[in-house]
Amino acid sequence: MELTWHGHSTWYVSVGSTDLLIDPFFGNPKTEVDPATLDPDYVLLTHGHADHIGDVDRFQSTPVAATPEVAGYVEDNYGVEETIGFNLGGTIELGGAFVTMHRADHTNGMDTDYEATGGMPAGFIVSDTKPTQGSDPDSTTFYHAGDTSLMTEMREVIGPYLEPDAAAVPVGDHFTMGPMQAAIAVDWLDVDHAFPMHYDSFPPIEIDTDEFVREVKATGSNADVHVLEGDETFEL
Repeated sequence: MELTWHGHSTWYVSVGSTDLLIDPFFGNPKTEVDPATLDPDYVLLTHGHADHIGDVDRFQSTPVAATPEVAGYVEDNYGVEETIGFNLGGTIELGGAFVTMHRADHTNGMDTDYEATGGMPAGFIVSDTKPTQGSDPDSTTFYHAGDTSLMTEMREVIGPYLEPDAAAVPVGDHFTMGPMQAAIAVDWLDVDHAFPMHYDSFPPIEIDTDEFVREVKATGSNADVHVLEGDETFEL
């Protein structure tokens, strides 16, 4: 599995021959990629905020998977031709990838029209095998936490049952977790690899990522923290 961070919460995840693009927002200072050069098989949206769906119209012919509310919204407003609506707790098979949607503790109003809501915000657990109660040492699993606060489901459900090997967690504070709570999330998830995201894109979420590294160490977690450069790829 290859994980490429394009800044903010935008990830390009390759699972075998299947390419997923999560939360396309290329209007951030960490990326130099023109989205027109990308050709994902599927686009995943965690929620409907503009800094997560901002460039979905660049992928109008690519199937978009999200909650039914967000899927319908981008179909009606961004010209997306095909959507796959699924919901919290559900697992769908997208090519060679299995994607499980889990809740994220956040808000989900779209644009400035507070009557337009996208249902519960989400995170995605992406794996090359279907999740089962039996632990599979041969599977590789990546958790994109979305725009979440710290939640006990990380410790009680996602970590022990969905068993991610790696997690991308928001660390920018103000709108999501900050470094301290994000570090606790990494510890609860019991992952081997942790990646900070959702930071430095605009002034309220500018942070020193060294603080996140220190906080993860302070939890006693054995996770390796990888502070990626924009457009950098990590092979999991």
